[in-house]
Amino acid sequence: MKLQQLRYLIAIVRNYLNISMAAESLYTSQPGISKQLRLLEEELGVELFSRNGKHLSGITPVGMQIIAKAEKILQEVNNIQILAEEYRDDRCGGLSIATTHTQARYALPLVIKGFRERYPSVTLQIHQGSPAQIADLVRTGQVDFAIATESMELFEDLLMMPCYVWRRCVLVPQGHPLALVDHLTLQDVARYPLVTYVFGFTGRSQLDEAFRVAQLKPQVVFTATDADVIKTYVRLGMGVGILAYMAYDPSVDRDLVRLDAGRLFSMNTTRIGFRRGTFLRCYMYDFIELFSSHLTRERICVVENMQTLEEIDEFFAGVELPVR
Repeated sequence: MKLQQLRYLIAIVRNYLNISMAAESLYTSQPGISKQLRLLEEELGVELFSRNGKHLSGITPVGMQIIAKAEKILQEVNNIQILAEEYRDDRCGGLSIATTHTQARYALPLVIKGFRERYPSVTLQIHQGSPAQIADLVRTGQVDFAIATESMELFEDLLMMPCYVWRRCVLVPQGHPLALVDHLTLQDVARYPLVTYVFGFTGRSQLDEAFRVAQLKPQVVFTATDADVIKTYVRLGMGVGILAYMAYDPSVDRDLVRLDAGRLFSMNTTRIGFRRGTFLRCYMYDFIELFSSHLTRERICVVENMQTLEEIDEFFAGVELPVR
């Protein structure tokens, strides 16, 4: 059994059992991967995949177990390589983050600026996506950290730590009737067409729950994953915007009025996390603390031994999270 065979095996799984796609992702040939898969199955004496003619159609029960162990083996191999890099030069390397547009655009810029000043030789990559895409990128080892708010059930096999809580705002053009309301209510907001996030993004589920509890059925006429897109359609008069409070830029959005909706909707918690068993380099601990100052290296080391989100939340129960 060779490590290369295990890498081929995992690549096949990550590419939806398509050997051609797996070969392309590894910059190798399809016949080469097919041959190594056949040799691996012959050595193990079991079939890892079910087949429909020449095509892989599913993963066998024993294949599922072997794939899980192969992923752990490759993660440990990666940890060995990272450990060696840390001792060669603890200020060089790479850091990749998967998150949503709102976090990338409004929460991360100052953090990344400060990090780059401290670690100019560390390359940074940010991948934007849905919560499912973010979780998958970290789970499969394609990126180091996930930063997310929604759908924590997708992150159960990651260590997700609370960073900060954030509130929403209602955004309207200058001169809109809501801008004249002294004490904004859900009933006031529900009278107008709404422009907001796609379900599953940036706290959208809590927004829907607030209207449901108030027995209101708002007319959501447009949704997007990008806060800047939402603001564009508010400017066009398509509807009233509901988005993260931090997504309003006073210097850029002067033509819009931001109304604090913190009383109307529950707060959301943004978290940062990584795979269990990941070897974190010194600059990775520093990045997390720059993003959220209460996430010190000492606290993260304690979290690394925890198994559930509930344990993590209990550990941080006495910490007052910043509000954005």
